[in-house]
Formats: sequence, C-alpha cells, structure tokens
Amino acid sequence: MPHRFLFALLGTVCLTLTLTAAGGVPTGKAEDVGMSTDRLARIREAVQRHLDAGMLPGAVTLVARNGRVVHFEAHGLIDVEAKRPMPKDGVFRLASMSKPITSVAVMMLVEEGKIRLTDPVSRFIPEFKSAKLAVPKQTSAAAPVTSGPAVQAPPTPAVGPAPGGGRGRGGRGPAVELEVVTAARDITVRDLLTHTSGLMTSGGPANGASMAVPPVQKAESDTLATYIPKLGAVPLDYQPGAMWRYSGIAGFEVLSRIVEIASGQPFDQFLQQRLFDPLGMKDTGFPLTGPKAPRVVPMYARGQNGGFTRQQNQNGLSSATYFSGAGGLSSTAEDYLQFAQMLLNGGELNGRRYLSPKTVALMSSNHTGDMVNGQFGRPAHGMGFGLGVQVVEDPVAADLRVGKGAWGWAGAYGTNFHIDPTERMVLIIMMQTSVGALQRDFENAVSQAIVK
Repeated sequence: MPHRFLFALLGTVCLTLTLTAAGGVPTGKAEDVGMSTDRLARIREAVQRHLDAGMLPGAVTLVARNGRVVHFEAHGLIDVEAKRPMPKDGVFRLASMSKPITSVAVMMLVEEGKIRLTDPVSRFIPEFKSAKLAVPKQTSAAAPVTSGPAVQAPPTPAVGPAPGGGRGRGGRGPAVELEVVTAARDITVRDLLTHTSGLMTSGGPANGASMAVPPVQKAESDTLATYIPKLGAVPLDYQPGAMWRYSGIAGFEVLSRIVEIASGQPFDQFLQQRLFDPLGMKDTGFPLTGPKAPRVVPMYARGQNGGFTRQQNQNGLSSATYFSGAGGLSSTAEDYLQFAQMLLNGGELNGRRYLSPKTVALMSSNHTGDMVNGQFGRPAHGMGFGLGVQVVEDPVAADLRVGKGAWGWAGAYGTNFHIDPTERMVLIIMMQTSVGALQRDFENAVSQAIVK
C-alpha cells in the first residue's frame, strides 16, 4: 500500500511537471524554421544602437516562427540607478497592448452566445441608452434631432504617444461652442472594438467634445461596476460608425465591464481562469506587487540634457480594484508569446482551444475600410483595423517590414507585437521608454533574417 501510494504520487508529480513544461512555446534553431542565426544577431545590433544613443535604458525582444522561439534576448538595463541588467523575464506595463487580450475575452463570450457584436452597449449597461452627441453649435441645424443646451468645450489636450511612436491628430486648439443632440443610434459592441463608437476619443468633429459635459472623475475606490455607467452620460464625439478615432481608455474599459456582466465574473478573474492560467501566463495580470515586483521594469523619461528620470506615476492604469482592459495589464515577453502564438495557431495552444479559427480570422480582418489610414500615428495608406487590433493590408503602401495581413497592437510605454500569418511568425518587443524608430528597426532586422 505505501509503495502503491508513492508510485501514484510520483505519477501525479510527473504529470504536473509535464503539463507545466507544455505551457511554454519551445525553442528551436533558426535554420530549422527558415531563418539565419547570423542575421538574427542584427536585432541585438539594432537595439544597441538605440541604447548607445541614449534613447532608452533597456528592452526585451522575442521572435518565434513555426511555433519555435528562435530569438529571445534582454538588452541594456532594467534599473538605471542601480545599473541592473535587464532580465528576460522583466515585467512590463502593457498599456494598450492590453486591448487585444480584452478583445479575445469578448470574442470568447461571442462564441458562447452571451454577447453579439451587434448588441447595443445599453443591453448590458442601461445608462448608455439613447446616446448623446456633441456637435459644434453652428452645425446644429443639420442635426438629426432636437438639440439640447449649448456647452463650451475646453481646448483639446495633446494626445499621448501613439502605437508605433506617432502622435494623435488632436493637439491644442481654440474652444468650440457645442450643443448636445441625440445620436442617430446607440453604440454597439463592434463600435467599441473597432474604435468607431465616438466615445471619449483622440479627436472628432467636435474636437474632443466628450470632455466638455460633464467631466467624469474616477475615484480611487471605483470599480468597473461603479464607474463605467457614468460614461453613459458623456456625449459622443461623432455619430457611431461614422469614422475611426482612437478611444484609448473609455471604449475598452466599457468592454471590460460588459465581459463582467455577460460572464458573471469580475474581469480579472475571467482573464485569469479563462486565459492566463491555462496558457501558462504566470506573470500576467493587473497588480504590480507581490513576488514579481522586483522584476517590474521602471518607466523612464528621457532627460532634455541626456540621461533618464523615473516617471512619477509608476502604476500606469494598474489598480488592485479597477481592472482596465484598455491598458492596465502587465506581462513579460515570454508570457505574451503564449497568447500571441495561440492566436497565430487559430485559437489553439498545446491541445487546448480558446477560440475557433473562424473567430480569429474575423478578429484579424479589416472592419473599417480605409478609415484608420493616417489616424493616430497610422501610416497614410495600406492599413485597416479589426476587432481590437490593427491590420496591415498592404505593407508596401504602409512602408512596414511585416507581411501582408500582419496584425497586432502596441502600447504607449513602448510594448509592441505583430502576428504575421504569412510567415507563421510572432514578433514582440518590450520597452518602458517608447522609441518608435526602434520598433521599426526591430521589424526590419527580423524581416532580413528570413531566408526561406
């Protein structure tokens, strides 16, 4: 009996170790997947040039092709003051690279029939019923319905760094007299996923009118359940579906709340149970505390006279109670690879299915025509936008060194990923001092390393 018990225990331990080991995408030799080891070394050279120029303290880069990791390196420093080298398992604030994860959560519930892309947001959050629209007062005669009281919009604030190192099209401008009318229709789940809702955007016809009436402040004690319904009173910047304008925070936080309502779980628990735990993403989540705290990469700003200074707000959008699916997650390059590889595989990793191939194809298809071209740092041509991700429709027109149909998204602090289905490849670069030129140089260095 004791021996049988011991053998059973050992068998359980071995099975657990096997399952744990299966959580990671395996490594492989570059030449076995049609890449050159010597040429992949140019990634290190490209990053080093930017380190030597004082553009950033450190970074982590990762490339996987045909389901094998062929490049995974840490560069520079995690801690400038202590001169600590960057570790491969450095924990980075994803910022807007959180959004594709939120999109997958939504699409899992779409597959279960609990959410429809055509659902009005008001189906889940009644406060969004009969959406309001802010328009310049001089155009009110053309408004579709009776207008409301006039309001004064403040100057539009400058938009922060856009994915890829660009900037939004807002900028500061003169105050515009506005009035509020009823929108032609309510915003839908698809509108939020594609940034065509008009909700608190990077700029619209009313030039940031959503910030005019009323200001919606987020309290430290707020949760998605207490805060998101307040956004239903915020006027939209344009008619839903009329144009593409980036809703950097509000749109995907509303989606986070919809996931909570449709699933019956807090957003962080849904992600942990349905994605992070089964994918083996052990370092991914919302809090920046606990055992992974020493590996959290500080955010640095470049000094005017050289060097780096730690930014004051080191938490980003992270909170222990407010789970922002727009930009609050943190992760490592290796963790994010599990998520990206699952999507590249058509929704499956290590024998477990998360989405169907049809759903992944829908997510990575262009839903916005050419509306995203030239917006929020996007190239002027060759781009589309899917469900929470940008899509490279024509890499030559977009002047990007990725394959046709490549898709992904980036974060304001310097994280970026591409899934390239043509080359069966995942590209990930992690920084916390955004350098758009390095993102492009990284993509170029990867592209030139493909030899067959």
